[in-house]
Amino acid sequence: MNWEHDVTLRETERIDDLLTHNLKIIQSHEVFCFSMDAVLLGRFASVPHRGRVVDLCTGNGAIPLIMSTRSGEAVFHGIEIQERLYDMACRSVKLNGLEERIKLVHGDVKEAVKLFGHGQFDLITCNPPYMPDNGGEKNENIHKRLARHEVLLNLEDVIRVSSQLAKNGGKIAIVHRATRLIEIISLMRTYGIEPKRLRFVHPRKDAEPNMMLIEGIRGGKPELRIQPPLIVYDHGEVYCEELQEIYYGKRDSLT
Repeated sequence: MNWEHDVTLRETERIDDLLTHNLKIIQSHEVFCFSMDAVLLGRFASVPHRGRVVDLCTGNGAIPLIMSTRSGEAVFHGIEIQERLYDMACRSVKLNGLEERIKLVHGDVKEAVKLFGHGQFDLITCNPPYMPDNGGEKNENIHKRLARHEVLLNLEDVIRVSSQLAKNGGKIAIVHRATRLIEIISLMRTYGIEPKRLRFVHPRKDAEPNMMLIEGIRGGKPELRIQPPLIVYDHGEVYCEELQEIYYGKRDSLT
């Protein structure tokens, strides 16, 4: 990667490795940083070789950046409501020289159909807020609270908008807490999305799953494939071989 695409960093910001394909990303401790769930979703989603992809709640742009390494001709879009995160994402795209392939919008996911049009995408991805706004400990940092709690956007909003944005036969991939599986499947079917692939993520082999990756098809036929579980740590704090390959670019996808 040629690092001639210089960008200006704001106070408290830093440039981190995205740990795959020499990508870099701008982050700050003052806002919500990307984590394992973003990496896993970026590798789990069925990224088309060509076509259009949109990432909802894109944050600082980690998921579009990761997905861009998996497709030679697809164009990626992202939408983020928090202006500071949107600005960081734009500069991360520039830093990696990907302005022609990743297009970002500062806006509300609930207005995404007005911004992008109905039925325009082959793939929609989302790493949404996990916790209902009426539950869980609230984070006083407004950036982190909006990223973690359904203050401005709830799960039904995400799935409804995803269904509207997807072409018939388009795919919708989401990472979420495993405890909300039934709610997600129910909402997908309510909005015409048939769940097709599901993979649970366990911190250790003797622990219940704390995360899941699910992908559905708009207008698809019923048939859900439950893939082998992903066990994050083999022993101690050492990532399993599959996860190490995902993080360091030897493996492009979670299949």
